[in-house]
Amino acid sequence: MPQTDVPYHKARKRFGQNFLHDHGVIGEIVASINPKQGEHLVEIGPGQGALTVDVLERAGGLDVVELDRDLIPTLLLRFGLNPNFHIHEADALKFDFASLKTDDRPLRIIGNLPYNISTPLIFHLLSFESMIQDMHFMLQKEVVQRLAAAPGEKHYGRLGIMAQYYCKVDYLFTVGPGAFKPAPKVDSAIVRMTPYHELPHPCKDILKLEQIVRDAFSQRRKTIRNTLKQHLKPEELEKLVIDPAARPEVLTLADFVRIADYLIDRQH
Repeated sequence: MPQTDVPYHKARKRFGQNFLHDHGVIGEIVASINPKQGEHLVEIGPGQGALTVDVLERAGGLDVVELDRDLIPTLLLRFGLNPNFHIHEADALKFDFASLKTDDRPLRIIGNLPYNISTPLIFHLLSFESMIQDMHFMLQKEVVQRLAAAPGEKHYGRLGIMAQYYCKVDYLFTVGPGAFKPAPKVDSAIVRMTPYHELPHPCKDILKLEQIVRDAFSQRRKTIRNTLKQHLKPEELEKLVIDPAARPEVLTLADFVRIADYLIDRQH
């Protein structure tokens, strides 16, 4: 259905809504997702259905999670006659994505995510990584840079390390503010996150790894000797072949896993 047939809905600041309207960008996003007939697609925050229409047509079915109840009549008007279109009125931050897994098909999750919840939502989704094939998100450009950053880069930190523990992360392309109504004040970007079948650097205790990474970057201008002093002595870091004078942004995921595993072994 053409975009002109969509009823007017004023974007709400409290939901962080910015609606896609650029058909060229929409086509590029859908091509990147490449939905296929019979796959189990899940869209977070479909809004007025800019992505929904093409994804539903290609996949044949779609689950959508939408918090704004005023958008649901519009979505039902446009897509409700399709028996394989299902709306879940819920907050994605609290939604149990495992409840959608009713057969052996993995979930393919997509969405134009509100900037104000993108980081906690990604951490929430990573807890379901074993049942997810891939995730394609529109996010604030800086968040995608953080997700995809490598050691030594300005945006490298906790978000990227924990995302890359579970997933291969690919920065696909940038989207300017003009693709949205209302136009945000920052650039956006599309990211693809593909959970690993086998973790490249499995750790013995994920909670310990999260704690070490969080503490290491709590004062990112300080050295590892200082930010992790409550956990290890400098000589223990040297024993792990990690320079105590290094700053956290130069340590790799494998380095952080080695520290976390050492602490678990020492504890036992």
